[in-house]
Amino acid sequence: MKLSTQLMYDGNPRATADTVSGWEKAGLDVVWVAEAYGFDSPTLMGYLAAKTETISIGSAILNIYSRTPGALLQTAAGLDNVSGGRAILGLGASGPQVIEGFHGVPYSKPLARTAEVIDIVRRGLKREPLTADGLYHLPLDKEHGAVTGLGKALKLLTRPERDTIPIYIAALGAKSVEQTAEIADGWIPHLFHPEKAHLVWGDALAAGNKKRLDGLAPLEVLAGGMVSIGEGPETKALLDFARPIFALYVGGMGAKGKNFYNDVAKAYGYEKEAEEIQDLYLSGKKKEAEALIPMDWLEAANLVGPASYVKERIAAFKEAGVTNLNITPVSEDPAATIAQVKEMVS
Repeated sequence: MKLSTQLMYDGNPRATADTVSGWEKAGLDVVWVAEAYGFDSPTLMGYLAAKTETISIGSAILNIYSRTPGALLQTAAGLDNVSGGRAILGLGASGPQVIEGFHGVPYSKPLARTAEVIDIVRRGLKREPLTADGLYHLPLDKEHGAVTGLGKALKLLTRPERDTIPIYIAALGAKSVEQTAEIADGWIPHLFHPEKAHLVWGDALAAGNKKRLDGLAPLEVLAGGMVSIGEGPETKALLDFARPIFALYVGGMGAKGKNFYNDVAKAYGYEKEAEEIQDLYLSGKKKEAEALIPMDWLEAANLVGPASYVKERIAAFKEAGVTNLNITPVSEDPAATIAQVKEMVS
């Protein structure tokens, strides 16, 4: 298993980025940079490329709406160049609150848009002239809104570091996960429960893998959680630090009837809790919502406890198909925690 961590999208990213080179020395394989509606990912990814030597640097995620396929191609190729071939392009549909609220773009046809973006980016990295005739029209003609009709099918001006860059998709819905297994290099699920994941996504993954594009390696899976290794109740109590994140996604990331994470919680079997958490969160009672996150979910989705227990959780993630263990160290010495987990996954 590869070992990775994700930089948070709140606060000052420089403060965390300055520690990544130390984590690299401790054995970290990949660092993922989130965006949401905070600072953009590519700026920090370029900064990280200059401060590191071997670690892969991924976007988790860039949404498929606010940048054109051509812009995503330029970003992927540029990041791969400055990192010396260490870029990973993580894409996702995000949600209507961000896409329509922050970017002012209609949240429409996420599956078709994802497939077209990936196809265009992959062809563009091979320096093929950009052409498309679906949701995107390249070159744009007057029938589809061109003002001059002078657009040409252009290929990437500069030569990419690599003509293929790994592309991961953040997906939760059945159709989206099926598509991911068919066309992507990797899959990014969130709030992953290793023992219950197959109940939610098993059929979708199987269906997508049956149609998997020729030439793609087996699907990589990125999942994990908070890590703290130690004895005693004080270590287990650290699980409470994960409650705000779980409550934010299950309760507040979207609206009633339009929250993908809430749907996943229900699919895991937490129907009653999911309803109550959302009602409380949307009414401003965040602490009450956090208290209702099931402890068995927190324990399963994170790696908190004695070293022997953490090894068991790593084995559970591996058994569930996870190839890239994504961890958030919670300790006085995160680099030491990373080094310890690196030995466990090796």
